[in-house]
Amino acid sequence: MAHEPENDAFETRSVQAFYDANAEAEWARLERHRTEFAVTLRALEDHLPPPPAAVLDVGGGPGRYAIELSRRGHRVTLVDLAAANLELARRKAEEAGVGLEGVVQANALDLSRLPDAAYDAVLLMGPLYHLLTATARRRAVLEARRRLRPGGVIFAAFITRFAPLRDLAAREPGGLLEQRDYVERLWRTGVHDSGEGFTAAYFAHPDEIAPFMEAQGFATLGLVGCEGVVAGHEEKVNALTGKAWARWVDLNYRLGRDPALWGASDHLLYIGRKNSSSHQHQSPPPPPSSEGKPA
Repeated sequence: MAHEPENDAFETRSVQAFYDANAEAEWARLERHRTEFAVTLRALEDHLPPPPAAVLDVGGGPGRYAIELSRRGHRVTLVDLAAANLELARRKAEEAGVGLEGVVQANALDLSRLPDAAYDAVLLMGPLYHLLTATARRRAVLEARRRLRPGGVIFAAFITRFAPLRDLAAREPGGLLEQRDYVERLWRTGVHDSGEGFTAAYFAHPDEIAPFMEAQGFATLGLVGCEGVVAGHEEKVNALTGKAWARWVDLNYRLGRDPALWGASDHLLYIGRKNSSSHQHQSPPPPPSSEGKPA
């Protein structure tokens, strides 16, 4: 189904309503998926400047990464579309005894409230799932890029094209017959629009990610499959503690950087450096209205 501009306001409201209703579940998601959280943190550790770096976490939900990076000494500004996410982040930060540099409600497609070239790193680990067109995804990346200092680093997360098919196989394999047209369209376009299980979403093919980000003015530093080798098989690993858990985190981080495994992970994390010599110096198009596409 073609995406029409008149659907933008509806998509924004749908995404905002979904996360306003599911802030606690979003916080708990990374309790259940400890490997994704731990592997992502390893990538952040390896590529962030030493603390206290200025970090902008765009679409950071209830603040799992923002709070952890603040605990590690970074100065983090959290941005999200959903008020419930931000309220929960404030509460969780207070419980953790850490202070966030800022908490801002905004759309990833319009970061005009944030200063240009003010951050050492930008986390864009969520909004790109919810932007159905390449034009919208490009705008979100350029908005993030504009907030980076020269040489700053972006961390951009994508859900892979294969992830919803694995989920269908695990939950409801008969859906392959019952939703044949939807499944074929999903595989062909990456667009999830069935109205079930999640908001409208875009699932990226692994091969498109680095070229897309490089076209927006980034030099690729790496791509990591956040589940490593255990996507869909992580339950017992995530229950481990101590040396066994640490060993699995290390193994999954190392294997997650192997291109042969990227399609087998549910989440891919792109890491890139702002390329000051890029052709992408022009300002992005005018910001959307407050009813614009979702963050």
